Amino acid sequence: MRPATLVFAIATGVLLGGIGYWIGSRQAGSARAAAQLYHCPMHPTYISDKPGECPICHMTLVPLGTRAPQAEPAPITGRATVVLTPERRQVLGLRSEPVAEKQLFRTLRTVGRVAVDERRLHHIHVKYDGYVEELFVDFTGKYVRDGEPLLAIYSPDLVATQQEYLLALRARRELTRGGAAIAQAGEGLLEAARQRLLFWDIRPEDIARLEQTGEVMRALRVYAEHGGYVVQKMAYHGMRVTPADTLYDIADLTHLWVLADVYESDLPLVRLGMRGELSVPYLPGRSWTGAVTYVAPTVEEQTRTVKVRLEVENQGDLLKPDMFADVVLKADLGRGVALPESAVIDTGERRLVFVDGPDGRLEPREVALGAKVGSEYQVLTGLAPGERVATSANFLLDSESSLKAAIGALAGQSPAPGHKH
Repeated sequence: MRPATLVFAIATGVLLGGIGYWIGSRQAGSARAAAQLYHCPMHPTYISDKPGECPICHMTLVPLGTRAPQAEPAPITGRATVVLTPERRQVLGLRSEPVAEKQLFRTLRTVGRVAVDERRLHHIHVKYDGYVEELFVDFTGKYVRDGEPLLAIYSPDLVATQQEYLLALRARRELTRGGAAIAQAGEGLLEAARQRLLFWDIRPEDIARLEQTGEVMRALRVYAEHGGYVVQKMAYHGMRVTPADTLYDIADLTHLWVLADVYESDLPLVRLGMRGELSVPYLPGRSWTGAVTYVAPTVEEQTRTVKVRLEVENQGDLLKPDMFADVVLKADLGRGVALPESAVIDTGERRLVFVDGPDGRLEPREVALGAKVGSEYQVLTGLAPGERVATSANFLLDSESSLKAAIGALAGQSPAPGHKH
């Protein structure tokens, strides 16, 4: 090859290589320029393909980053990690608290009604027909002691039985002289008459008095078998009574029931033996404690509540039946991780918190929550003891996290340069 031809070929190659390098550099620069986007820190929806100022607030635009290869992956669909400088934290008023493991108690507040202990309510009946001749307890609400007379009743059957008893008593005395067999027969007649009086609830003291005096008592007294207050009085002077009639209801009010209404959703927290505290509006500062002794097996249709019974001692008779009381039950949930209520963002489908990590990073994280414990929630999954969560400005964080995730998705769709929202 001629020297001139060789020189021309080399020059031509160098020229073409230079032109190719220049064209490639321009294309690479254009690609880099197209890939670089900028946005406003205060208005993240404003996006520009070149640096400058925000037309809204005139703040300096900051690099948004390149497209999808440099976009930060969102840990939760629709949310992205937010990075805040100390200055922006102060502007937003952001605060965070650590979650801790502690003994958790769930407080149930409800209303209850004071009721008479049914086991200490006594109905006064007689087992024979008769007529009320005298009333010793003549008004409702009177307090009676054990063994105190309530009323006196005339009963022809009682009069006849007393006469039979006296006849059997005389016959036994006379038949005792006729031998052992005859004396035994007389004793049997006397015992039969005595048992009839006892079956009619005639006291042994009255039978002994009948034996001593030998006189039939026209009207026999009915006595209170238990002390308490007369809550109902149905007997009146001259009234005809039968075994089916209730004459008095006497209640011992030293020990009462409190029937509390618990919603069916809170029923799993109620346990037999758990302690409860109650108070009444007319005695501020005074409270009573009692244990849960019964949970009703059925739900009331109208209120969708279940009756839970507590038993309390009524010292001083301050509690009255049918009073309304405020009832507080404390359920022990054991040890667990507690999360401040203010840290939770409820989206309707899930519950999120922002975990405060190093370098100003705030990571959105989905959590599963249990019962509400005062101003905190029981954490079932999603957080470990010691992690810090944001407790203020959560909705601002959530908005920025959503916008950042949307912008990251938008950047991954190759927006045209200069495109703005």
